Parts: sequence; structure tokens; C-alpha cells
Amino acid sequence: MNSFPFAIVGFDLDGTLLDTHKDLARAANHALSLEGRPAVPAAEVRDLIGGGAKKMLVRALEVTGGALPPDRFEELHAALLAFYEANICIDTDLFPGGYAMLDALEARGVKLAVVTNKLERFARAIFDGLGLTDRFYTVIGGDTLGPGRSKPRPDLINLMLERAGHAGRAAYVGDSIYDTGAAAAAGLPCVAVSFGFRDRPAHDLGAAAVIDHFDELVPALERLG
Repeated sequence: MNSFPFAIVGFDLDGTLLDTHKDLARAANHALSLEGRPAVPAAEVRDLIGGGAKKMLVRALEVTGGALPPDRFEELHAALLAFYEANICIDTDLFPGGYAMLDALEARGVKLAVVTNKLERFARAIFDGLGLTDRFYTVIGGDTLGPGRSKPRPDLINLMLERAGHAGRAAYVGDSIYDTGAAAAAGLPCVAVSFGFRDRPAHDLGAAAVIDHFDELVPALERLG
């Protein structure tokens, strides 16, 4: 067990570790309803997720009638965030195999982290709601370091490494170009999940490996090591 090649494994949240699309769809559609826009089916909201709630709302507006003036957009964005915070963990859970995968990494002595572009307080609220907070040595959000520091910049992943005391080799797991870009900029190999809210085919993300189920993650990391 001690020969596992990575001491630290970080995860993106939305579309990688957790399937959050139904709760995000409710929040997006609440904001759209305030503007008299039609709802977007939850299955289609999956394709709008990536890069944070603001980008999701921009895309939702584009597919339901077009952009809004900046002041109105900010009102709807605030309404989306307030609704989501009040209804954040109704249908959200780990993707299939997630619990066993976390167990397997912990059994190998791996330090687990979350690095997401979601607001940190939202990420923490979800993990608290699922009883998962104690499994991660750090939860880092898109606002943790302030504006302009989110993925695909490497800043958040570098913070993950700093908080681990740079205690060995690290890898990152994600589902979008934001994730592979940030990992590459930080000098880490990235494993892409094909089941996430990816913004292009998983094999086109530039990841070091692609997995179709979480039971493939440990073997993939062993091969990368």
C-alpha cells in the first residue's frame, strides 16, 4: 500500500466528484423565471455548467433569449446564488463508485483535497450536508484567494499543495478544460472523468488519463506513477 505513487489527490467538485446538476438546474431556472424566461431541462443544464455559477447563468440566458443588461444580470446572479444556497444539497451526491474510491485512496495513505471554482462556502455546505468534510484536508473555492485566481490559473492548486506541506507527488482529477489547464499550469498530471459536465469530449481535454467510472481511478493513478 505504501508504494502508491501519489501522496496527494485533488478533485474538482461539480461534474467530477459530485453530481450537482439537478440542484444547479433548480437555481438556474429560478433565476430565469424571474426574467420570464422558460426553464431549461435539468439534463440540458449539465451542458451549461463549468467555470462557476456566473458562466452557467450567461449560458442559460443565451439559450433562452439572449443576454441582459449588466445591472439586471447581476440581480439574477444574486438571486441564483441565494436560491442555490438555500437548496444546495437536495439531489447532490457522489458519482457512482465515489465512496469506495475515497476509501481506497485513504487506505493508501493519500491526502484528499477539493479544488473548485464554486464559492468556498457553497462547497463546504455541500460536504457538510453529505457528511464528507472530514475526508478532505482542505476545501478550496474559486473565491478563496480572491478575484481572478480561479481555474484555469494554477493558483488554487498551488494553494492545495502548500496546505499539504508539499508532502509528496500530487495529481488532480477533473472534467473540464479549466481543470486540465490548471493542473498543467501547476505541473500536475490530471485524470479526466468522462461522466462529468465536460465542455468537450473527455479525450480532447489534454488529460494524462481518462476514466469512465471511479473504480478506474486508482489503477489509472498507479499507471501514471
